[in-house]
Amino acid sequence: MTAITTRAVGSSPTRIEGTAKVTGAARYSTEQDHLGDVAYLWPVPATIAKGRVEAVDSDAVAGLPGVLAVLTPDNAPRLETPDDAELAVLQDHEVSYRGQFVAAVVATSLETAREAAASLHITYAEVPHDSELTENHPKLSKPEKVNPAFPTDTEDGDVDAALAAAAVTVDATYRTPPVHNNPMEPHASLAVWLGHELTLYDSLQGAFAAQQALAKLFALPPASVHVINEHVGGGFGSKGTVRLGAVLAAMAAREVGRPVKVVLGRQHMFTVVGYRTPTIQRVRLGADADGQLTAIEHAAIEQTSTVLEFAEQTTVATRIMYAAGSRRTSHRLAALDVPTPRWMRAPGECPGMFALESAMDELAVATGVDPVEIRIRNEPDVEPESGKPFSSRNLVACLREGAERFGWAARDPRPGVRRDGRWLVGTGVAASTYPSYVGPSTASAAAEPGGGFVVRISAADIGTGARTVLTQIAADALRVRVEEVRVEIGDSSFGQAALAGGSMGTASWGWAVTRAGERLRAALDEHGGDGRLEVHVDTAEEVKARTGFAYHAFGAQYAEARVDLDTGEVRVPRLLGVFGVGRIVNPRTARSQLIGGMTMGLSMALHEEGVLDPAFGDYVNHDFAGYHVAAAADVADIDAVWVDEQDEHVNPLGVKGIGEIGIVGTAAAVANAVFHATGVRVRDLPIRLDKLLGGLPG
Repeated sequence: MTAITTRAVGSSPTRIEGTAKVTGAARYSTEQDHLGDVAYLWPVPATIAKGRVEAVDSDAVAGLPGVLAVLTPDNAPRLETPDDAELAVLQDHEVSYRGQFVAAVVATSLETAREAAASLHITYAEVPHDSELTENHPKLSKPEKVNPAFPTDTEDGDVDAALAAAAVTVDATYRTPPVHNNPMEPHASLAVWLGHELTLYDSLQGAFAAQQALAKLFALPPASVHVINEHVGGGFGSKGTVRLGAVLAAMAAREVGRPVKVVLGRQHMFTVVGYRTPTIQRVRLGADADGQLTAIEHAAIEQTSTVLEFAEQTTVATRIMYAAGSRRTSHRLAALDVPTPRWMRAPGECPGMFALESAMDELAVATGVDPVEIRIRNEPDVEPESGKPFSSRNLVACLREGAERFGWAARDPRPGVRRDGRWLVGTGVAASTYPSYVGPSTASAAAEPGGGFVVRISAADIGTGARTVLTQIAADALRVRVEEVRVEIGDSSFGQAALAGGSMGTASWGWAVTRAGERLRAALDEHGGDGRLEVHVDTAEEVKARTGFAYHAFGAQYAEARVDLDTGEVRVPRLLGVFGVGRIVNPRTARSQLIGGMTMGLSMALHEEGVLDPAFGDYVNHDFAGYHVAAAADVADIDAVWVDEQDEHVNPLGVKGIGEIGIVGTAAAVANAVFHATGVRVRDLPIRLDKLLGGLPG
């Protein structure tokens, strides 16, 4: 085991599990062929938006051939009080939103379970519900904090006086609709009990956190719960913590004495797994005649459920983006009879930056300053609210690199003047940002007697290439070839590790893997490399000591929009993102993540919208027939690049998260391009035909 000096980090090996996935050898959570006698559970959603379950007539269903159990609030196993109130499934008779699970059928086949669940007769006592978010809703209140633990409101300086004295002001309200998590693999769980020990195979973004939550729910020591998430088919935040399918699978498996599989249907995914809250955002900007900001106010209104308070951190990015003498941000929340919103790719930053970056474009138009230049003029020297220096900040470099690559200098600033046949053509820009989080993680590294190394960490690969980049990181730390390293992930028995969320996976796990590899390499050098050696590391103390700087990634997105004069159809033939995201471990997987985020941002701008029917308290387009997402034809020339950024403060690897920043500025860039093409400012997403047709040039 001779150490080498070539570097794996920075190269672009293909995904280690790629062949297994395309051949079907990779086993996802419910594809455990070694388990026999598996039963299937199908949940029963409430058909009212608020009230109580009066009775469940389960006798007829329970007697059907193949039905093993009917779980109801009257007979479901009792759970310990969870930290997440949504997990108290079937623990009482209250109905808090339409689609809430109020019963479940367990059967020997999926078809039987689904048919029996559809036949189950439930009597409700319905009461009036309130499900529509408005600007002046009487239930609006100030949440204690916003996700995950930010102050709800902040204020610095005299915003009102600065706005009154400003030479130029922008005062606009922006709206984003509910948008829904829909990874390719829906939430899927398979639970097995052996005595008092639970094994759960689940499509989760964090096995260790799930182990801790399930242990509490079922009153077990954590060591008696084993969670495995070896392969996960996407998450976007919806699988960040344990959800109802996993709890139902575990409850039912204990009840019927055999493994139970739960795979949520696509319509369930629009209700019980979390979604992005709709927002109503007012942004007020004050500036001098040259576009230098003197005041920023950003106020957000959102919704949550009556079951659990979740307040998205919509205005937090405004606290760090631009220099201004006075600044005020706030969040207000209405607890409605709706499902609980949760994390969805770049929660907070994504909808918040749509509003802020749209307002910055409006300020550029009002002052006559180029949209790229106005952002550069308002670049802060330090993080505006905390006063801390940035560990690194390359927004200006991203803006300039993007302008050069996109051909921005040739742009006519006048809106609605460039035509190509029946198409109006315009270009837009927006900035993006995302925090560079890390979380404490544990890892082990071992030298095998027969040669090679194994590294174990409870990471989750949700399609990002985590296995591959961790193998590269481990190889460099051990100073060996990539082929000599095997990385094992997706197992709670490997110990605590950060979630695959918050764009902190590679930074957190890579930190632990680096330390484990370095210590094992040192031990091998000391002992001459003979025999089996193993080391364990925990980065909690190191991570806690990371202070003194403001840690953020930045980027800039450029979009070209074409709008049909006759129909209002919008197409985006070009989309470019330039990012300052620290050290890039694997350019191939990094580009994939960035363009994936940008594609979701395009989808947010043009397509995605949960349409609420207030009469029923539910989203009427809760399937892929009515809920539209970007398809291949919507994504033409899309590219993502990055500037060279060396950050010695952010973490030992110098990496920043890339999973979420791609989505953050994209919707605003597209909306700004549509305005430049047409002269029509759309402030409420998505940009539908009806929002453009009345304002297009004759």
